[in-house]
Amino acid sequence: MKNPHFTSNNKVAIITDTHFGARNDSPAFSRYFKKFYEEVFFPTLEERGIRTVIHMGDVVDRRKFINWKTLYQMREVFFDACYGRYINLHVIIGNHDTFFKNTNAVNSMEGLRLENNHQFHVYTEPTEVEIDGLKCLMQPWICDENREQSLKAIQDTEAQILFGHLEVKGFEMHMGSWNQEGVDASLFKKFDMAMSGHFHHKSDNGNVYYLGNPYEITWSDYNDPRGFHIFDTKTRELEFIQNPFQMFHKIYYDDENTQTMESIQAEDYSKYKDCYVKIVSVKKTNPFIFETLVDKLYKEGTEDISVVENFAEFENMNDIDDIDQAEDTMTILSKYVNSMKIDNKQELDTLMKSLYTEALTMETI
Repeated sequence: MKNPHFTSNNKVAIITDTHFGARNDSPAFSRYFKKFYEEVFFPTLEERGIRTVIHMGDVVDRRKFINWKTLYQMREVFFDACYGRYINLHVIIGNHDTFFKNTNAVNSMEGLRLENNHQFHVYTEPTEVEIDGLKCLMQPWICDENREQSLKAIQDTEAQILFGHLEVKGFEMHMGSWNQEGVDASLFKKFDMAMSGHFHHKSDNGNVYYLGNPYEITWSDYNDPRGFHIFDTKTRELEFIQNPFQMFHKIYYDDENTQTMESIQAEDYSKYKDCYVKIVSVKKTNPFIFETLVDKLYKEGTEDISVVENFAEFENMNDIDDIDQAEDTMTILSKYVNSMKIDNKQELDTLMKSLYTEALTMETI
């Protein structure tokens, strides 16, 4: 299947895994997402004169339904914003965009598509396109129905660049969590670059590039750079534009060596408005000072505050980064699985992390 040629100024913006409606349509996350589009993404596109955007899948968070308020915001801050700027938007279907797991035929993007809109292109099957004379293969999520067609398209295409939503073995899904499912990376050696969505952690092997999602959605994303990319179709340069805004923060509380009543009163906590904050209690000798800190966070509109209190078992740790890892859920799960006397530790570790990630974004009614 061939599409018409599309032109730009040799610069293409690439974004992926936007997950509109994440965290059960949380208003705080909606505001956080909106801030990225209004203050980072579209201002950068306007500054660079970019008129082509490729979205590599998982536009929405839920496969089976969408909240009306989320739909309104998604159209306002992303689709209408593209349309109003005369941007050619190419959307590759991801696994979260499809209703069924074995076919891409029923998907949210075609359900929302404006008919005869020459600015909006949806790819539910492998499709060759040309952008500035550069032949590219758009590869949507590989499922049972399109597997044979997809593998043949990858094998037969003369395109040098692939954009897709892929599950490739051997890549990090989140920091410290490695994927062992899907297709082998060697399948994409024929391409100069195979760029993909799906895994939210940014990584590459020099050939396959997971570009990562634009913002933090779970605690697994903490301190892991997020943003979007600008691709030069002539030089093949891939530029990372980092999102400066964070949703998740940690405050290390130590009223014996660091915090005092004066320092807490003087601190500006407005940066934690609408954010998730984890207070790591390294040393708490004065409950009043601690409660003052918590009160100031709540008064500034912090969305969620959690406290890690007990570090007795980690007293011999020399590096504060070790404490970071000790209270990370993904790490705890991995350590527990690795301590078990079983043969299939890798499979169980992958399953546990998959269930944990799914639970964080679980559909609730």
